[in-house]
Amino acid sequence: MAVTATTPAARPATLTSTTGAVAVTAALVVLVAALAVVDITQGTASVGASEVWKALTGRADPADASVVVASRLPRMTAGLLVGIALGMAGAALQAVSRNVLAAPDTLAVNAGSYLSLGLLTVTGTSIPLLASSGVAFVGGLAAAATVLGLSGLGTGTVRLVLAGSALTLGLTSVTEGLLLLYPEQTNGLYQWNQGSISQNGFDGVVQMVPLVLVALAGILLLARRVDALALGDDAARGLGVPVRGTRITTVVLAALLSAAAVTLAGPIGFVGLCAPALVRPLARRFRGLLRTRVAIPVAGLVGAALVLGSDVVLRTLVKADTAVSVPTGVVTSLVGALFLVTMAMRTRDTTGVSAPDRLRIPSRTVFLATTGVLVVALVGLVVAGVLLGDSKLLMGDVVNWASGQAGRTVSFVLDTRVPRVLAALLAGSALALSGTLVQAVTRNPLAEPGVLGVSGGAALGAVLLVTTTPVASSWGVAGAAFAGAAAASVVVFGLSARGGFQQNRLVLVGIGVAAGSTALISLLIVLTDPFNATKALTWLSGSTYGRTLPDAVPVAAALVLGIVVAVLRRTELDLVSLDDDTPALLGLRLPPARLGFLVVAVLLSATAVAAAGTIGFVGLVAPHAARALVGRRHVRVVPVAILLGGALVVAADLIGRTVIAPAQLGAGLMTAVIGTPYFLYLLVRSRR
Repeated sequence: MAVTATTPAARPATLTSTTGAVAVTAALVVLVAALAVVDITQGTASVGASEVWKALTGRADPADASVVVASRLPRMTAGLLVGIALGMAGAALQAVSRNVLAAPDTLAVNAGSYLSLGLLTVTGTSIPLLASSGVAFVGGLAAAATVLGLSGLGTGTVRLVLAGSALTLGLTSVTEGLLLLYPEQTNGLYQWNQGSISQNGFDGVVQMVPLVLVALAGILLLARRVDALALGDDAARGLGVPVRGTRITTVVLAALLSAAAVTLAGPIGFVGLCAPALVRPLARRFRGLLRTRVAIPVAGLVGAALVLGSDVVLRTLVKADTAVSVPTGVVTSLVGALFLVTMAMRTRDTTGVSAPDRLRIPSRTVFLATTGVLVVALVGLVVAGVLLGDSKLLMGDVVNWASGQAGRTVSFVLDTRVPRVLAALLAGSALALSGTLVQAVTRNPLAEPGVLGVSGGAALGAVLLVTTTPVASSWGVAGAAFAGAAAASVVVFGLSARGGFQQNRLVLVGIGVAAGSTALISLLIVLTDPFNATKALTWLSGSTYGRTLPDAVPVAAALVLGIVVAVLRRTELDLVSLDDDTPALLGLRLPPARLGFLVVAVLLSATAVAAAGTIGFVGLVAPHAARALVGRRHVRVVPVAILLGGALVVAADLIGRTVIAPAQLGAGLMTAVIGTPYFLYLLVRSRR
């Protein structure tokens, strides 16, 4: 009787699970169909629902039919195809990596594809769309392989997001450098990078459909093996599943899906992250959705709903003429940023994100020798920065300029070059000190103003003022940057403070805020005067071009304040960086101390961004290198980090001005190229 009773009980459960999965799939199909219908009726032309119906039935005017067939239907179909491809790619990547944060964005697939297509565009090579998809596929696959290889596998780790974000920043910096160096060849590439589903006919869609179908068929054939991977590598091997081959093949197929989407519409952000995450709650209720062969197509439907829904919302809330200029990817990136912050608040903290520094105290002689070498190196770099550039000068020219006896040409060169060197020196020092304070307060060696979104908030505030008030003063830009940095820091540190600045939560919230800031900056650039795009891109690349002496005053004042606070409160800084218990035992109130240091760090970061644009990784590299050289006591770390930060940015600015003169690259692009490998090295070291 027990056996008889058990068997019938299992059947209704299985039946209910299957029926629920079918019902969910049917509901999603209806939702996507409804969004597709609404999307077709939206546009700049006065072609409403009735005209669309007539065009579909062959009874419309030729002009109305042309609008529907040549523009709206291709746009809707592209949104449908891109959403399906990205949703399935994200679900496949999360399944094989056993990481809920895996997606084409977090694995730098989009950034790799963007760079490969940018290189293709710069060379002037004209190839068919299908071949372009192959180029994007190679770039995206290489980036994904790098991130997965560095981050490792496992559920709940943010190592993957850190590696992906760092590599994305480095690859994007290289691409933006190409945009600035070759503006004519790359015209329109920046807008394309924001992700737009606008199409001119069905040619692109028709060519990408076979790629999506091939990748989908391949993933479905591997579905049983992917399900086995969910049990763990050892269990999968016990079942006879080739773990490495299954994982590599699935990643290749997911990269193919992402490449097809990128080639067709540009990088549409965060769809691959959000779609599978929205399926997981349904899978807990309807067990049939746990199977890969069901979950992958369902995630594709959710992805299509996200893309088409974002396009519909955009065209509903924004005027039709304006909505044409706003890429759909900006909307999905904003949604994805909010989604990432929400996920961060629900993510449990795990240790081992990065290895702690060794507790050692070098001798006073080592500290003095290190400081002396750095001072000499910094002075040499400053002198080289003043003398070298598109035109070379001598020390005698500088002496004559300082005494007011230089000629007109020399005066013009030094009047523009000296403020640039000074801005680079002060900005690098301020960012290094800001990173030192943030890492001490959060006790997170990977914390950095750029990674935590503070620099992104400052950039958003400054770009908002630059694009709306072209004649804004240096103090005005500094104030706008500080306001943006303050808003971003309130969100990041406020949401992360609960539980004591947990590493996972802090990093994820910071990356989410940085992604949202980037999306809003892109929106401002796209919507304002086209000439502002080059201006803002130059500024965002960390360029000191056009800086004057007044531009350096705010960051100089903030740096003096930061140094005074760090020196006077050096003992408190040491205690805060230890743990929560020791400061309390010694009578130090931890919350006010943390808040004070964070306010100074935000002020330093904001004024540095206002003086020299967005410069990444300096706040990470300089404190790390300083602790490696002189130990963890902040009375020694602070001066060494300041010297290292100033030297790094001055050197980056000098290289950017001289290597390809008269063309120039921003210091931020150079520091990203230097900082990305170092950041990835820290991840590899902590993994060991």
